[in-house]
Amino acid sequence: MTVSSDSATGVRTADRIVNEDDRSTWSAQAPIGGDAASIIDVVLEGGPTNLPTELRSRRISPAEDKIKVRHYGGYEHFERDSVRVADELPVVFRWTGRTRIAE
Repeated sequence: MTVSSDSATGVRTADRIVNEDDRSTWSAQAPIGGDAASIIDVVLEGGPTNLPTELRSRRISPAEDKIKVRHYGGYEHFERDSVRVADELPVVFRWTGRTRIAE
């Protein structure tokens, strides 16, 4: 067994085997939340011009119709574009509004 400096039981680290858990079998397991093939690429359009580019593209479940992005003390809301071509990739989500975080 590989010794890990992590004292928490069951915590996954960079070692191949931790707490008798063989990491080589992890890739065979289904990802949390479903099948990896069901993940789609999404682009967020509209909203504030200062929303960082790296927040405008993401991967989500195809069942999602709304996305909420935390930005400058609030949330930017995006909804799936209803006028999209079948099999269009990435899927476009358009900005619908902003809400502020209550303090």
